[in-house]
Amino acid sequence: MTGPPITELNTRAREIFRLVVEGYLDSGQPVGSKTLAGGAGLNLSPASIRSVLHDLESLGLLAAPHTSAGRMPTDLGLRLFVDGMMQAAEPTLEERAAIERRMARPGPIEAALTAASAVLSDLSACAGVVMVPRREPRLQQLQLVPLSPGKALAVLVGEDGGIENRVLELPLGTPIGALQEASNYLSAHLGGRTLAEAVRAIAAEIADGRTALDTASRDLVERGLAVWSEDSDHRPVLIVRGQANLLDETAIGDLERVRSLIDDLENKQSVASLLDAAREADATRIFIGAENRLFALSGSSVIASPYRDREGRVVGVVGVIGPTRLNYARLVPMVDFTAQSLGKLIG
Repeated sequence: MTGPPITELNTRAREIFRLVVEGYLDSGQPVGSKTLAGGAGLNLSPASIRSVLHDLESLGLLAAPHTSAGRMPTDLGLRLFVDGMMQAAEPTLEERAAIERRMARPGPIEAALTAASAVLSDLSACAGVVMVPRREPRLQQLQLVPLSPGKALAVLVGEDGGIENRVLELPLGTPIGALQEASNYLSAHLGGRTLAEAVRAIAAEIADGRTALDTASRDLVERGLAVWSEDSDHRPVLIVRGQANLLDETAIGDLERVRSLIDDLENKQSVASLLDAAREADATRIFIGAENRLFALSGSSVIASPYRDREGRVVGVVGVIGPTRLNYARLVPMVDFTAQSLGKLIG
């Protein structure tokens, strides 16, 4: 989704465009030419303003809802405004204090993460979201225990004493000896490694032909690793707070959109996948409306920022989700400050 650079708009068009966007973000309502002529200090007639509005609409930056003669920014227009015109306002001292105070309360790190999503929700009047750091426990062993023809139980034991089980589908006729050989091989290569490290090392060894495993045992090793890798990738831990904020007085005439957004938020796997796109960002990312497929129908925006541990590694993402008429200038720095504050608490 690309539009004209802001420099291609003349001074009059830029000013009118800015006033329409700011008026819409403030009120949630389309802005008409009479409103602009009456209170914006443009010294232009409504007819002249309508001409400029028409040009901006032709560029795909504004739209005119069929229920109103006013204009509102499109997703493309909001992107142009956010990237080229917005002047971010740093969080106030009160907002900074509220964020730090809520997250600094005694308790486990999970409590701070929940507090981060709650305080962002309170301050933004949106839904606050936090993706919990992915746990990468060091492993001790992985045993494959026969259950029935065609099935085995994969038992993963961590160095911290944690035990988790998964049912593994097997080719019919898999010999018991292959299960034992695969178990011994996996346990020998997992010790002290995270699952991701073990997967990379074992895959490289198998690819290079540096293993004496027979075909059946090698297949079991790959199946055993796959069931855990796939499971880990599809187990996002996401904290969402403040969905009720989305049902404010401006939502009364747009309940279908709000209902769609709340349904989207219930699909935590999809939300986590979207937030995951912000993990590698150097700064706060903004997803506007149809720029992401998840919230395209609900016409919603996401402001998300990665947070890091004390060694600078990205361990999660924090952000807010709400209607496209968010106060981006206020919320982008607020989300960024929250991410920095969380980073100070992560060991």
